[in-house]
Amino acid sequence: MSDSHLPFDLLGRPLHDLRLSVIDACNFRCGYCMPADRVPEDYGTDASQRLSFDEIETLVRAFVRLGVRKLRLTGGEPLLRKRLPDLVRRLAVIPGLEDIALTTNGVLLAQQAQALHDAGLLRITVSLDALDPEVFAEMSGRRGRVGEVLAGIDAAVAAGFKRLKINAVVQRGLNESQVVPLLERFRGTGHVVRFIEFMDVGDSNDWRLERMVPSSVLRDRIAARWPLHPVQADYRGEVAERYGFDDGGGEVGFVSSVSTPFCGDCHRARVSADGRLFTCLFASAGADLRAVLAQGEDALVAHVAGLWSARGDRYSELRGRPEVRDRRRVEMYLIGG
Repeated sequence: MSDSHLPFDLLGRPLHDLRLSVIDACNFRCGYCMPADRVPEDYGTDASQRLSFDEIETLVRAFVRLGVRKLRLTGGEPLLRKRLPDLVRRLAVIPGLEDIALTTNGVLLAQQAQALHDAGLLRITVSLDALDPEVFAEMSGRRGRVGEVLAGIDAAVAAGFKRLKINAVVQRGLNESQVVPLLERFRGTGHVVRFIEFMDVGDSNDWRLERMVPSSVLRDRIAARWPLHPVQADYRGEVAERYGFDDGGGEVGFVSSVSTPFCGDCHRARVSADGRLFTCLFASAGADLRAVLAQGEDALVAHVAGLWSARGDRYSELRGRPEVRDRRRVEMYLIGG
């Protein structure tokens, strides 16, 4: 498909990024994503429900023909997917795909970082909501240890990943105290800490507006300790607002979907591990691509182009209105956030 025929949605937004879940299962039970009292321990362990590597490769090739240039592998916890470096190796050589990244909780990263780098993975984002062991334990559902995540980050650097993103979802009264320690730990390392507003993704996380800490509050709090200046976005539609430390200590980012919606520039599609396309993080349902995928790459290109052309999602801009307030929303652990 030539550039002049690439699909645009109803709001004129192109398809540029694909976030692809490779597995539903996770070894954490974070309350804002996959709370232990709502999701059983064996959830997502049925491998027969997942797209095969062959199906994934065909799917990614089709999306690249539709304009996708950036691919992010997500979960669940993607490092639980067996032979993941083999999949990365297949995807990294697809013509036209310029960037392939991974989001992980980091617990298994120490064992896999080198193989992923050698396979062609370019970037890693680690979810790390706290450095304090007790706060970390509470937020992760008492799974894993923070030292394992930090060891994974160190292993990634040793493997050749020089600039990681460290994502922290901040919830009032739970891990606000961890904002400064996270920055103290990673300032000057080249890594970028990004603070994410607690979002109303899915229906299982008991989201309430009063538990969300606006990015502006965190930014002012950080600037009082380390003066900041805005940094120009790398590209239109970049998710995080970027700020540099005046003393040269690097950058900090803020993802503000609740307080400062950025729907107008959203060019991301999400595909679940079982092959459903979601055109919004807050979508109610996904379109099953598996049957069309079985017909081959050309059929999938035509089908997804039609779905994208009909897209009109802008949930964050409409949040609170009756037409979106009470509808069901897909769970974050199904589409990787």
